[in-house]
Amino acid sequence: MLILISDAFDKSLPEKLSVYGEVTEDKSRLKDADVVLIRSKTKATKEYIDEAANLKLIIRGGVGMDNIDREYCKEKGIIAVNTPKSSAIAVAELAFALMISVPCHIPFYDSTMKKGEWQKSVKRTELYGKTLCLLGMGNIARKVAERAAAFGMKVVSYDKYVEKSELAEMMSLEDAVKNADYISMHLPFTPETDKMVNKELIGKMTHHPVIINTGRGKCVNETDVAEALRSGAISWYCTDVYSSEPPAEDNPLLGCENVTFTPHVGANTNENLLRIGEEVLETIGSLVKEGRL
Repeated sequence: MLILISDAFDKSLPEKLSVYGEVTEDKSRLKDADVVLIRSKTKATKEYIDEAANLKLIIRGGVGMDNIDREYCKEKGIIAVNTPKSSAIAVAELAFALMISVPCHIPFYDSTMKKGEWQKSVKRTELYGKTLCLLGMGNIARKVAERAAAFGMKVVSYDKYVEKSELAEMMSLEDAVKNADYISMHLPFTPETDKMVNKELIGKMTHHPVIINTGRGKCVNETDVAEALRSGAISWYCTDVYSSEPPAEDNPLLGCENVTFTPHVGANTNENLLRIGEEVLETIGSLVKEGRL
């Protein structure tokens, strides 16, 4: 069995995988690969899959699978899976770091101090007692909810597929965002979530919230968010994800104030890469044991 590691994984993974066959990082060997490991950089399109005549398994190290043509995988009998549990802590910590940085004015204080200014008159606000709305209630959102509870926040959530949660009060989409001070997005990209946060939904928000997006960039209408930032309907937007990555030069958010950008690093922790590797090994081991590889 030939295993192709197409994107960045923990450096210890090739040796661990060698018990199952030959491991390579040479992308020119795609045509011979039985298993391909990808993250977000590699796009497993129909054309990509057609290049891999022996392909039996694609593992996406991470949560989102919108860079894999899963329908075509089904047609070809190729197994396509992700590592849904591994990234939860890493992404949740980034989401919370972005959220807490806004009321603490950390970017402002840091930049002005480096200019020799002493901007002590700019007052912070607290997360304590504020309402956090989680869009999506999967593994990552649950980790964010746990951290929000420790900060004394009220947590509400919208998730079409979750009726009850011990960590949040489940509501309709409009009710969940209505009185939110902070909104943290943890949605997969689907036809249903495409541009879910748009002018219409923003109009339902009464508290001029801070929005944090560590899910998928295409789940927001970036033009509508930019307009809402300029009008004050949204007080701040923190994002790790974009409609195209890296963001295009004409991305409307790039010209906005009150925005915090990070370059899609939610899952990029040393600990998370080790966890992803363990899920990869577990997946391959199970499929080998079942005789499917």
